[in-house]
Amino acid sequence: MYHHVKKLMYTVRVDAPDPAFGNMLLEQFGGANGELAAAMQYSIQGLNCEDPERKDLLMDIGTEELSHLEVVGALARLHLKPTKFERRAAEEDPLIAIAGGGGINLFNSQGNPWTADYLKITGELDVDLRSNIAAEARAKIVYERLMHFTDDAGTKDALQFLMTRAITHMKAFTAALESMGKPRFMIGRIPPTPGLVDQFFNDSTGAGQDGEIDARGPWNEGGEWTRVEAPAFQDLRQRTGADNQSHVDDRSTSTSESPEALEELLVEQLRDLLNAEGQLVKALPKMATAANSEALRRALENHLDETKGHVERLKEVFGLVGLQAKGKACKGMQGLLEEGEEVIQEGEGKDPAAADLALIAAAQKVEHYEISGYGTARTLAGQAGLPVVAELLSQNLAEEEISDNLLTQIARELMSEARISLTKAPRRADMTQDR
Repeated sequence: MYHHVKKLMYTVRVDAPDPAFGNMLLEQFGGANGELAAAMQYSIQGLNCEDPERKDLLMDIGTEELSHLEVVGALARLHLKPTKFERRAAEEDPLIAIAGGGGINLFNSQGNPWTADYLKITGELDVDLRSNIAAEARAKIVYERLMHFTDDAGTKDALQFLMTRAITHMKAFTAALESMGKPRFMIGRIPPTPGLVDQFFNDSTGAGQDGEIDARGPWNEGGEWTRVEAPAFQDLRQRTGADNQSHVDDRSTSTSESPEALEELLVEQLRDLLNAEGQLVKALPKMATAANSEALRRALENHLDETKGHVERLKEVFGLVGLQAKGKACKGMQGLLEEGEEVIQEGEGKDPAAADLALIAAAQKVEHYEISGYGTARTLAGQAGLPVVAELLSQNLAEEEISDNLLTQIARELMSEARISLTKAPRRADMTQDR
């Protein structure tokens, strides 16, 4: 039994009506993430619920959402009021002004009618609670965005109230879900296939200028995860030829008439890169120690870990082409690191920001050298018909590019801080007098 209490839970006040903003508000009246959708979703879930305690929760919040519908409706109506009398205001939304007489209706901000398709109802309590948490999160974001588009104090207050209640409901639904005591991923009654459920398929690959980095994190490695290589590459990695060699050799994808010659060039590049990365593993700790900025120190330390990973990937690449992982003295990297050593020594007598900027310049020379080397090696691998090798080299390339971009960002922040410091510094006496 529903009973409408005329006493308001929140009094809406609008000081400066804005018909265009009133139209935006209709998104929370008759839109997919609006209050009517929430009220109907929770109430119908409650009607379906066999659990009396959580049924009470759903009916409580569903009923509150009906009151929020009244708040949004009153707010929208006050903003749309000028469309009843003023031609210019009516032009903001002719549908509201002409067909609706300046009042509200169950439409979203684009004039699309409300539909029960907005509702997410499965009859499975834990699944429905998860849907409700997501619904409140979406509503919170919509209210936050609406607040950016109005300067009316009363309107902002009402939106702040509604946004806050969305968080309250999220907390209640989350607590109800946790109180059920079910394992997080136990959905329904039929258990998933063991083993398969913990396999993460690495089905989107790409790096550097040809795509985003092939990222790793707790969502695809560690714990119970087994990271499964993209099916497109599995056969290539595991293929063995008639001579029982275990390296990859798919000449069918080659774009060159002489892939063997390209592979020889590739191996030379790989040996140069392997030695270069080995030199950098030894040099980076000293560079990190020399950094004055905490951000720069962390960036160099993180890149040390990445560089160790680059060495391991290069060793894997050598295995794929059937060769021992053996480097060749990289004189280019040796020269760059010698320059870096000089920069570190000279920086001991410099301002910390200036010393760090010089260190970043030296580090970026190293990054650009490696970016060039990996770019060349990746292209050679692709043209030689070695796509898996190209994919591994692309991962190293992408991480080098990201590291270079991060150094650029840190340099900009240091330069900005230096400019602020110069602005605040007192001028010399001889500069303060007119000449």
